[in-house]
Amino acid sequence: MANKQKFGFWSIVLLGINAIIGSGIFLLPNQAMKLIGTASIGVILFDMLLVVSIAVCFAEVGGMFKKNGGPYVYAKEAFGDFVGFEVGFMKWAISIIAWATMAVGFTTALGKVWPAAAEGTIKNFIVVGILVGLGVLNILGVNISKTLNNIITLGKLLPLILFVAVGIFFIKGGSFTPLFPGGSYKAGSFGSAALLIFYAFTGFESIAVAAEDMENPQKNIPKAIITVMIIVSVFYLLIQSVSIGILGQSLGSTSTPVADAAGVFLGPIGGAVVTAGTLISIGGINIAASFITPRSGVALAEDGLIPKVVAKKSKFDTPYIAIIITVALAIPIALSGSFTKLAAISVVSRFVQYVPTCLAVIILRKKRPDLKTSFRVPLGPVIPILAVIVSGWLITQSSMEKILWGLGGLLLGIPLYFFMKDKNVQTEELDCEM
Repeated sequence: MANKQKFGFWSIVLLGINAIIGSGIFLLPNQAMKLIGTASIGVILFDMLLVVSIAVCFAEVGGMFKKNGGPYVYAKEAFGDFVGFEVGFMKWAISIIAWATMAVGFTTALGKVWPAAAEGTIKNFIVVGILVGLGVLNILGVNISKTLNNIITLGKLLPLILFVAVGIFFIKGGSFTPLFPGGSYKAGSFGSAALLIFYAFTGFESIAVAAEDMENPQKNIPKAIITVMIIVSVFYLLIQSVSIGILGQSLGSTSTPVADAAGVFLGPIGGAVVTAGTLISIGGINIAASFITPRSGVALAEDGLIPKVVAKKSKFDTPYIAIIITVALAIPIALSGSFTKLAAISVVSRFVQYVPTCLAVIILRKKRPDLKTSFRVPLGPVIPILAVIVSGWLITQSSMEKILWGLGGLLLGIPLYFFMKDKNVQTEELDCEM
């Protein structure tokens, strides 16, 4: 008899879809159009192939373990404590960058109905208000209810389903020409667009993080990851195609592409419905991120990878130190740039989880043949190696500033790792003496 307290297969699929579809697909189709025009549909196909290649690697190694942790566990088992620490440490950093990105994404979407919210002092005030306000609510132990979470999920998906289902009948063939902006391909535009749109696919890795809360994780996680990526990829292709088919070249000049396209064929009410869905979606993701992100730091502290004080609880039984650190780091990141810029930084940092996981497939097959999995990546090591090579190329398409922001946490983690290792050795020696 199934444990009703645990996630079944379709619950895992819905969890994965909810984790991936967020601010990216509501706010990025215009940027892709601006960079590479109608060829952005091809960019989504490219990203889809890359992310599915990475996802199947997660599916294989995810099927090997029942415990929580995801990429941190895989890296530690395959490459040892140091690489595991770096991946785990970066997971917290990545979550902070992602939350900062989503806080800025909320102001970008809000700018559709209140233009002043998308720029200047008011934008910064709202961003800081979101981060600090949700941080305080977390410290006080106020948590989002399951009912509210379901409302947010429906509020996110229904406008997008309506957008595709109705919009597909209003597409104009002439809107898809020319293929590139100005009629000619600009060097480097494909890579820049691919890096940016990849942000909309991130989040699938969270499916494997809570393995212990799922029914038969070794069987269900691989199937769920592949199912989720196919559904999301088809959805994204349809949304980009409808957006281009409705707005044509003007798609590149709007800041809220899906809402503006909906406004054309559904009128002001349709545009308002999609805008509301966008705000509900991004607001909901901010609420979820405010809860989940500090817990990444708590997990590291409880494993002795960072000072244990980070996991200290308040009288409300909440990790207030981790929450304060998370908010304090998220604020300057959020204030440092636009949604588009932060999205690119977030993508660069995510590869710290993706690349080691792809390589772990090859290593664990040889190093730990005792680990059985319900799914194996086909074609031997070919897909993991290709995923790593293409991921490396995609990182190089970013600016040096974004690479330093995205991967800087790796350098910060090195002295912390050796400090904590030395401290843990001393603690063990004291315990032995006693």
